[in-house]
Amino acid sequence: MSENAFSFKELIIDASILFSFFKKDSIRRQIFEELLNEGCKLVSPNFVLEELRSDKHKIINFSKISEGDFEFSFATLEDEIELVQESEYGELFAEAKKLSPHNKDVPYFATALKLNYPIWSDEKAFKQQSKVKVFSTEDLLKILSHIS
Repeated sequence: MSENAFSFKELIIDASILFSFFKKDSIRRQIFEELLNEGCKLVSPNFVLEELRSDKHKIINFSKISEGDFEFSFATLEDEIELVQESEYGELFAEAKKLSPHNKDVPYFATALKLNYPIWSDEKAFKQQSKVKVFSTEDLLKILSHIS
């Protein structure tokens, strides 16, 4: 991975990005795979996989996939994403709460503060603060197009 073209080697991924991973032709899935190919470490707070599992039927309907395809993709995410336990970032909740646009997103900001990693999210409100770098899918497409 070229350090000039790629300004990070780690990235925190929010649940909505991962939700789209299940759709085989999703641009987010393509970016996810390209990031892995570039050696990027993908990280999420530990609750993310539980959230995806609980939304299994919604994901199957949205992605138009079979239950078997869901399980295969879920296993891929389990293998590829490093989960960060709340015990590792919990002490930063108060600071993260000041940055996060919604309470449900506080763990992403707390993890970002703890690890000093940027966040991948298409939630526009994530960028309304200046402490944590946030990349949208569009931002990552531009970055990846410069290194391909």
